[in-house]
Amino acid sequence: MPILQIILAILLPPVGVFLKAGAGKDLVINIILCLLFYIPGVIHALWIVTKK
Repeated sequence: MPILQIILAILLPPVGVFLKAGAGKDLVINIILCLLFYIPGVIHALWIVTKK
């Protein structure tokens, strides 16, 4: 499952964050980052998915 979450965090960052953290502030932050620039959204998603 962690490999799938990492792949989703790279391809579709908001989906990866939603699956890990649910609908909350992390998801909103990630959507805003993805709308501004894609790479910061990917970095944020990877950070959320890989932290414990």
